[in-house]
Amino acid sequence: MFKVISQDLETALLKDPAARNKLEVFLTYPGVHALWGYRICHWLWNRKLKLISRIYSNWIRSITGIEIHPAAKIGKRFFIDHGMGVVIGETTVIGDDVMIYHDVTLGARTFENGKRHPTIGNRVVIGAGARVLGDVKIGDGVRISANSVVVKDVSPQSDIDASEQFAI
Repeated sequence: MFKVISQDLETALLKDPAARNKLEVFLTYPGVHALWGYRICHWLWNRKLKLISRIYSNWIRSITGIEIHPAAKIGKRFFIDHGMGVVIGETTVIGDDVMIYHDVTLGARTFENGKRHPTIGNRVVIGAGARVLGDVKIGDGVRISANSVVVKDVSPQSDIDASEQFAI
């Protein structure tokens, strides 16, 4: 547990030039707090304590402004910068070394059961205000610019700009 906490603090220091030290990150970064809360909720969810998990995740959302469903799957060295308004849906899968900014939605486009949220590859950066909707696959190394709307699969190493009208 302490190794994971230390890794989360190191990730914040590496990815945010405004972060000055581990103590500051530990005490003041809502993205880190939301991630720690998610990990507890995910642990509870996987042990069939789903109601407790959802109650705790709602409490974390009210404190941080970041909503991460307990059933989502999140890889290593994940970082949410600023964070307010971030929503990560139930069937979302996020790879390693992913960074997202505030007001990002990883959401669904359907009410059907099953996989309905995005799968995000490794080393992906998702800019502020971006929406990645539906069961789409975002390849490794993709950079999605601010305010983009993505509803189709994206090949690895691509740059998606909101002005490209990638949404259809």
